[in-house]
Amino acid sequence: MFVDYYALLEITPTATSEEIKAAFKKQAMRWHPDRNPGVDTNPQMQLINEAKLILLDEEARVKYDLQYSRFRQYQTEKEQFRKQEQQRKQEQHRRQEEQQKKQTTQDYKEETFTYSDFSVDDEVLKRWMANAKRQAVDLAKQTIEELKGMTKAGIKAGAKEIGRGFIFQIFLSIIVLIIIGISKSCN
Repeated sequence: MFVDYYALLEITPTATSEEIKAAFKKQAMRWHPDRNPGVDTNPQMQLINEAKLILLDEEARVKYDLQYSRFRQYQTEKEQFRKQEQQRKQEQHRRQEEQQKKQTTQDYKEETFTYSDFSVDDEVLKRWMANAKRQAVDLAKQTIEELKGMTKAGIKAGAKEIGRGFIFQIFLSIIVLIIIGISKSCN
């Protein structure tokens, strides 16, 4: 299986390390669990971490780029074949398919960056990609644990502030009552 890391991070193959890091941050923010409630973003976050690990490692990136070149050639040939097949379809059939796609499309669009019909033939790169995948899983788990910790800390801080506000309101109410009592006794 091949993963198009460049498309995943929305960068070009000529991207610099800084551009890769910036693209990683952008995608990590886009797919962060807090920004996607009710959606399991772990698979996407793992792919984003995997892409960063491979593309920022110079040796891994050279090997990846060789495979990427083969992949692009494969995709070009595949696309040419697909276009020929599309031209053979009747216009009415094509319109029906588009209408069905529009009806079934949800607000949440899941994009595919993995291709099970293309395999990496460089064994070293395969191992590196598998290792990056394992590291990405670990990073996702760590992120979830950190998020839980931040949530707990936020709840504690919020409760503390609410307590302070409540005490202040009581204190202010007592002062107002004293002032009212004093003003009535002076009249």
